[in-house]
Amino acid sequence: MIIRAIAFSRRGMDLGMDLSFKLKEGPLGKENVEFELERCAEGGLSAWTEKAWPGSDALIFIGSCGIAVRAIVPYVRKKTVDPAIIVIDELGTYSIPLLSGHLGGANDLAVKIGRAIGALPVVTTATDINGLFAADDWARSQGLLVANPEKIKWVSSRILAGEKLKIKSLYEIEGKLPPCLEYADTGYDILVSHRSRGNSDALRLVPPVVTLGVGCHRNIELDALEEAFEAVLAKSGVHKLAVFQAASLDLKKDEPALVEFCKRHGFPFRTFTAGELTAVPGDYSGSEFVKKITGVDNVCERAAVLASGGRLINKKEAGNGITMALAIKEPALTWND
Repeated sequence: MIIRAIAFSRRGMDLGMDLSFKLKEGPLGKENVEFELERCAEGGLSAWTEKAWPGSDALIFIGSCGIAVRAIVPYVRKKTVDPAIIVIDELGTYSIPLLSGHLGGANDLAVKIGRAIGALPVVTTATDINGLFAADDWARSQGLLVANPEKIKWVSSRILAGEKLKIKSLYEIEGKLPPCLEYADTGYDILVSHRSRGNSDALRLVPPVVTLGVGCHRNIELDALEEAFEAVLAKSGVHKLAVFQAASLDLKKDEPALVEFCKRHGFPFRTFTAGELTAVPGDYSGSEFVKKITGVDNVCERAAVLASGGRLINKKEAGNGITMALAIKEPALTWND
C-alpha cells in the first residue's frame, strides 16, 4: 500500500512520523506499506497533490479539511480509481475519511489510523453509521472488482431502506451471511462471478482470478494480440476484469508487442522454461511442430495453468500466429473481512 502524506507545521510533521512508525509496526506491516511524508513548502500544495495523486493508494493531509478539499478538487474522477483521502488534524484528535471511503478503503484506513495514534475516526457513510452491510466495502476487503459502480448506490439505498437483497456467487463464501442478504440463483441483485454473462441489472463483483496464457510468432503485432484477447474473452464468456496476469514461454519474455500488451492491460507477465511447462500435469492440445520449435508441445495452456495454480477453463484458441488459453484459481471468499 502506497501512502503519501503532507503536513503544514512542525507539529504535523512529528505526528506524521509517529503515524508512519505505528502503521508499519501495527496494522499494516512494514512489508505491506510504503509511507512518504513531506512538509508543504509555501505554495507547493497543488504541485504535491498533482504529483502524489497517481500511483497512490491513500493521501493523508495533516491539517484542515478545507485545505484538503481545495487541493483535491481538480483531480477527483470516480470512486473506482480515486485514492483514499484522509484528513488528520495536527493534534491527532480526529481521523476523517473524505473520499473513497469504501472502494478506496478510506474508512478502514481512518479506523486503523485512529487506533494507531488515538484519534477518533469520523466516518459518515450511511451504511457504516447504521451498522449495515456495504457491498463496495466488502468487495474491497475480498479483492473483488466492481464492474458497474453505478449500481452501488442502488444496492446501498435498498439496504438502508430495510430490504433484503439476493446474491448469487459462483464460489463458496465462508462465514455467516449478512442479515440483509440471501442466496439465490435467479432474480439476484448482486452477482459474484468471473463471467461476463448474467443479470445486467445486478451489481457485478468480479474476482481477478483468471490467467491468460499466450503463445505467438516472433515480431507479432500489438493489434493482433488485442484482437485475439477480445476473441478469447468473447468465446469463453470471461469478464475482462477477471484476467489479472499473463504467462508464456521464457523465449517470449522480451517480445516487444507482448510486453507492451501486458503493460497496457496492467498484467504482470510471467514466463517459464520449456522444462517447467512440460512438467505441468494435465491433458493439453499438443503440437509436434510447436514442440520442435520451442521444446514444449503447448505453450499457452500449460503457461496459464502453471501461473494460475488452478485449472484450465478455456483451451487453446489459435489464429494469426497467436495462441491463447485461460486458467482460473477460484477465490477464497469470506463474509468476515
